[in-house]
Amino acid sequence: MRKEITPGVYPTMITPFHEDLSIDYEALKNLIEWYIHRGIDGLFAVCQSSAMFELSREERASLCRSTVEYAGGRYPVMASGHVSDTIEGQIDDLQAMADSGADALVLVSNRLAAPWENDSKWLKNLNRLLKKLPTDIPLGFYECPYPYKRVLSIELVKELIGMNRFEFIKDTCCDPPMIKKRAALSKGSKVQFFNANAATLLMSLKEGYAGYSGIMTNFHSDLYYRLCHDWQEMGEDAQSLQDYLGLASVIECQFYPANARYSLVKEGVLNNLVSRRQDARLRQLTKSQEMEVDQFYAISQEMSNRYKRKEQPGG
Repeated sequence: MRKEITPGVYPTMITPFHEDLSIDYEALKNLIEWYIHRGIDGLFAVCQSSAMFELSREERASLCRSTVEYAGGRYPVMASGHVSDTIEGQIDDLQAMADSGADALVLVSNRLAAPWENDSKWLKNLNRLLKKLPTDIPLGFYECPYPYKRVLSIELVKELIGMNRFEFIKDTCCDPPMIKKRAALSKGSKVQFFNANAATLLMSLKEGYAGYSGIMTNFHSDLYYRLCHDWQEMGEDAQSLQDYLGLASVIECQFYPANARYSLVKEGVLNNLVSRRQDARLRQLTKSQEMEVDQFYAISQEMSNRYKRKEQPGG
């Protein structure tokens, strides 16, 4: 039985690799347990952070299948892996994820039309795709910034809500007025918006967003878990925590995901910094960048102790 997509925190999972660039499944198991201990409500596997554009379809399916296995029915697992250029290839991509046991399939918004093509073309391709996908599995969308970011227009959001097929949208618009419009449109519908932008998170929660699904979960998902679940009871502490999360998220601009891997090595979760991404293979973090992550990590640990919940998740 598929797990329901509930509000909260969904890490954009990193894929661990061995030195030979093969997937390190033992480290993946450790990583999933680390996410759970820190606090999550589900897992977003086979996404950009997972190196989905650098994995074969068979590897993406295996990664999804292993994530579902290691999650052990405790949490819903969403998976994308929607990377092919042709609609036919995308059907195969998503069917492979469905066959691997994912609780929801997440489509990538930039795969359905070129940057210069309009919403009509995008919608036409979506309808072609939907006719071939299984009808018994929830669907989502992800405004992935690679290879280009296609932010869903308000008109497309209305269309998706009206289809009654979609339950999850990972929002990367980073635009407060648009967030308010999207939240208003989705009220009373099946569609849940999950913000990927730390700076606008508390505002989006107040507007009705369901939670957070972003790369900062690879540093301190417990702080996002606390804010998403407790912001209404936290009083002024909610804004203080938001202030920290917004500022802390600038580490994204340093050298992600190499810096997240470095932090996870410090945590004893990963064994190395090996990545499939070309930029990470050509260079590593500088010593100065490592010191920046060390200092960020120390402050993050202090904040985790300060905002620890009375009942720890995943215990």
